[in-house]
Formats: sequence, C-alpha cells, structure tokens
Amino acid sequence: MADYDLIVRNAKIVNDDRQIEGDIAVKDGVIAAIEPGIKGKGRREIDAAGKFVLPGGIDSHAHIEQKSGFGIMCADDFYSGTVSAAFGGTTTVIPFAAQHRGMSLRQVVKDYHEAATPKAVIDYAFHLIVTDPTPQALGQDLPALIRDGYTSFKIYMTYDAMKVSDYQMLDILALARKEGALVMVHAENHDMIQWLAHHLIEQGHGAPKFHAIAHARVAEAEATNRAISLARLVDAPMLIVHVSEIEAIETIRQAQKKGLKIYGETCPQYIALTADDMDKPGVQGAMWCCSPPPRDSAAQEAVWEGLKDGTFQTFSSDHAPYQFNEGGKIPKGDKTTFKEMANGVPGIEIRLPMLFSEGVQKGRITMQQFVALTSTNHARLYGLYPRKGTIAVGSDADLAIWDADKDVTIRWKDLHDNVGYTPYEGREIKGWPTVVVSRGRIVVEDGKLNAERGSGQFLPCASPDSSKPLGQAAPELQAMSRFGAKPLF
Repeated sequence: MADYDLIVRNAKIVNDDRQIEGDIAVKDGVIAAIEPGIKGKGRREIDAAGKFVLPGGIDSHAHIEQKSGFGIMCADDFYSGTVSAAFGGTTTVIPFAAQHRGMSLRQVVKDYHEAATPKAVIDYAFHLIVTDPTPQALGQDLPALIRDGYTSFKIYMTYDAMKVSDYQMLDILALARKEGALVMVHAENHDMIQWLAHHLIEQGHGAPKFHAIAHARVAEAEATNRAISLARLVDAPMLIVHVSEIEAIETIRQAQKKGLKIYGETCPQYIALTADDMDKPGVQGAMWCCSPPPRDSAAQEAVWEGLKDGTFQTFSSDHAPYQFNEGGKIPKGDKTTFKEMANGVPGIEIRLPMLFSEGVQKGRITMQQFVALTSTNHARLYGLYPRKGTIAVGSDADLAIWDADKDVTIRWKDLHDNVGYTPYEGREIKGWPTVVVSRGRIVVEDGKLNAERGSGQFLPCASPDSSKPLGQAAPELQAMSRFGAKPLF
C-alpha cells in the first residue's frame, strides 16, 4: 500500500528565498513532507533528477471569457484559457469578473462562476472590475463581496466605457482601505490619448502603428503619478498594473522609497516587444496592439531593472485574447482605425517560459526572483499565501518541473489557447515546464493534458497584508477633527 499519493524525487527545489535538494511527498492534494530520501512509497513517483521544481505559477492578471468595453468576447473561455495556462506552468489564475455600467456586482460574480465552474482545469480566484461605483455598489455589494473572498478589484483611468473619475477613484480607494481590499489601477491619461487619437485620425493616420503614438508615454507617466497621489491622500495601498514606461517605473520606485505601499506589475510584452512590431502592412499590426503599448529598447531595459531591483512585485500575462478576424481584433463595419481595434495580446502560456529564458538563463534575475515574480508575490499580494505560491509542508501541491535545457521555438500551433496567433511567433527560448502538478494532480505530462473540465477549484482570497493602510493619511485629513470636522477614517 502506498504511503503517499505522489513523490517527486531528487528535485532541485526552488522557493523565493532558497534552493535545496530533496524529495517532495504529496498526500490528499497537499505537501506532506520535504526532505532528502523520503522513506515510503508513492502511488506515483517522478524522478526529477537534473530538473528544477518550482511552485506552480500564479497569473494574477488575465482576461478569460470576458467581454471588452466594446462588447467583444475574449477568444478563450475558462477551459481553453486554463488549459493554456497549465501547459505554461501556471497552476492558479486570477482573472477578472468585469462589471460594465448598469450591471450589479453580485450578478457579475454569479455569471463568472457559472462560466468557470464547469470548465476550469486549474484553480482560480477572481478580481472585480469596478466601472459603476453606485451607492449600492459601494455601500453594500463591495463590502459583502470582499468578505466573501473577492479582496481585490481593478479600476480604469481610460477607455470611455470603463474609466472612473478621480472623485470615484477616491471613493473606491477609501472603501478598499476600510474593508481590506487591494485596488489595481490601469493608469493612462484618457484625455491625452483622446486628443492625440483625434488629431491622428483626422489626418488619416488610423493604422495600428499609430496606437503607440496616441498612447503616449507621458500619458502613462502622468496617470501613474496622479493615481499614487490619490492613494496617498486617503492612505490606501495600490498596485499599478502592466507598467511599460521609464518615468512611470521611476515614479513607482520613488513612492516605494518613501515607504508608501505602492506595488508594480509588468508583463511579457514589455520585455519582448517594441512599438515597431505594430508597423505592419494594412491592419496586421493590430496583432501587437495593447495598452499601454510596448515602447522601445530603452524602456525594456528599465523594465528589466525594475524586475531586478524589486520595483515590480509581479510579472503577469495580461492575457487579452482576441482572434485576428472581423469581430475579434478587427471591428465589424467600415471603422478600422486603431481606435476601434480590440486592445490586448495573448500570453498566458508563454509568460513563465519567456521570463525564465530571457531573465534567468541570461543572468538578469535569479531563480529565487523568478519564483517571487511569477508565483509567491502574487499569492502574498492577493491573500492566497501560504496555501499557494510556495513549496512548503501544508501548502497545496502545486508544482512545475522545469527542464532548463529544453529548447523551444514558439509557434501558435503548439500552444493551447484559442486565439489563432501569437505575437511571439518564431522566438526561440530555453527552458520549459515538462510536468505540471495542481493540488497533487498531474495535469500536464509529456505534452498531454490529464485534467478534466471543471476540476479546478475556486479560491476565496483572504484580506491580504498588502491592503492594510500605513496609518499615514494626508495631513489635511488628519487635521479635520481639530477643526471640528468628522474624521473620514
């Protein structure tokens, strides 16, 4: 009779703080023991000699089975999206339950559960996207949903159908501060983008390459600074998502040096693509359009420096999958300028291999930093640690066994999403996860999927330490009571 369900032997085990060698024993979906030469037998044993065993990746920024602000449905549902994630070494995803204006947040959450429950093959949580912060949403729905395990939400500073005003941002930040939730922000100056886009299109410049002109770097830099200033006013932690630009990176870095709880996230497109990739004939460049857009080689180096020095806590995919056809990336009808094209690039499967190859293999970051950026920090920021994000006794047995010497040429035909193309077609990388384990289940092995639809589990998130205020609201707020005003906090 087997002592354990699974034993991974002779592993180079890497967490965010150390690397050791030994065996990992799994029972009932959790890690039961970690030590050299574990006694006893497993129902299944894997010899990982010569390979690295890392915590399964956590992708905390992905759009799956979600309608865009234009009403376009993503190409990936919760089956294809989570299958693709698993093949890339990710064992937990945190996509968005997106509220559009006029929608009830409670109904939104119900709808996304109905979509995910019968399809997901790995574990998942949800962020909320808040676009309509009504008194009902702020006074009742959000506080109740936070208590139910939806402890993070995203707000937009741009897009007509999604953006909230600075006043609304302050309401949302104040609520998050009070209730113990972390706010994620898409930071771009909407009016700058609109003004530039108007003049470009008026002159007949509607090709995809002009997307990068309209989404100017200063628009990201200004909005990043403004978002942080709003967070400072009410003493609310904040995470700036998909950061691409040098000045925005430096603004986040300086806020952190001041002791503020400001976190940063970046993505594969900002280390692997540039704006030049959008300069293609006709509308082909739309395949590389995302917001903020990729910049240039100098910005790439700044992103690498931010990954190395800890300015960025997380490396997420921002998987935004739209097929390159009419009704997908390309709008229906006669409007085909960059303003009408769906924003976003796919990347949920290549996220980990890209960072491993370009970061670890080229000496830009360490293995421990790789684990922190792709797994551990996600779990900590969003209230899933230590159940997720670490290889430790008592944690879920989420493991990725990496062949660091495996050479791979990225081809969409070898990937598992439903997009139809990859912006990284033909890129050669080194290192890929060959066995992926989710809660003790071997979900990927030898290039084959072993997980059934609906076998992933929903993860309610705890209120994370990342969301706790510093107790340092702006001096004017602290002075309110001295002048006879009712304190806001």
